[in-house]
Amino acid sequence: MNYRHGFHAGNHADVLKHVVLLALLEALMRKDAPFFVLDTHAGRGRYLLQGGQAGRTAEAATGILRLAGAKKPPAVIARYLQAVAADNPVDALLVYPGSPLLTAQAMRAQDRLAACELQPEEAAALKDLFARDARVAVHARDGYDAVRALLPPRVDGVRIARGLVLVDPPYEAQDEEYPRVARAVREALERWPQATCAIWYPIKQRRSLQPFFRKLEAIPARSLLLAELLVRPDDSPLRLNGSGMAILNPPWKLDEAIAPALPFLQQKLGETGAATRLEWLKRDVG
Repeated sequence: MNYRHGFHAGNHADVLKHVVLLALLEALMRKDAPFFVLDTHAGRGRYLLQGGQAGRTAEAATGILRLAGAKKPPAVIARYLQAVAADNPVDALLVYPGSPLLTAQAMRAQDRLAACELQPEEAAALKDLFARDARVAVHARDGYDAVRALLPPRVDGVRIARGLVLVDPPYEAQDEEYPRVARAVREALERWPQATCAIWYPIKQRRSLQPFFRKLEAIPARSLLLAELLVRPDDSPLRLNGSGMAILNPPWKLDEAIAPALPFLQQKLGETGAATRLEWLKRDVG
């Protein structure tokens, strides 16, 4: 696998993913009890925007950089921008924090993160990043295998009841990746039924995702919510036209929290023909 997230750091897909991630973490922090996060494809945790991989593709220019200085953004967007700014000098945007760093910044002393990364170079950078943070365990291993090894989570022998499984694979071989994602999420919820599972997925042509959605609907979960941002029409299978987050067992009122973000992101990041979607494929009405 040759994928490196650094080439795409801070793009429109990262923006959507991390806005939703922070909304999920905020919901978990409404209670004092500890929570656990498993990040199955964590990457290196922090990415330089002004050089290296991100500088070569400049995808952040049509993502996070378009949001910088936004006036009166929705609360969920403001929280995201504050989290990104916290890892940068005042009035500058030099680095972009990945999902494990955003998670660790949001966590409290009692919360825990297991960040998995298979690529040795990326895993080494991730270990360096969290070398002094006892709340974070970095695992240089396949994130799908970690579902079986690390769930249900325990800290000092005590089981943690609440938490999140974030699945954000590269989708290099999509015919293989989507079934692996569905199997991993099914196993995660079998082992840890109280968990929320959040899956990032790319959108090139939306209709091609229907078999994947059917697999997710078949997983025993109380509810399933989709949040999508298309920055252009999905009429090309050769480019990333948008992305989405599929959330199984989302926390109460998550849809209301992220709803204002989608039209705002469409306006700021979208081209002609941009669109959003916020839809329940399965909803707990009990």
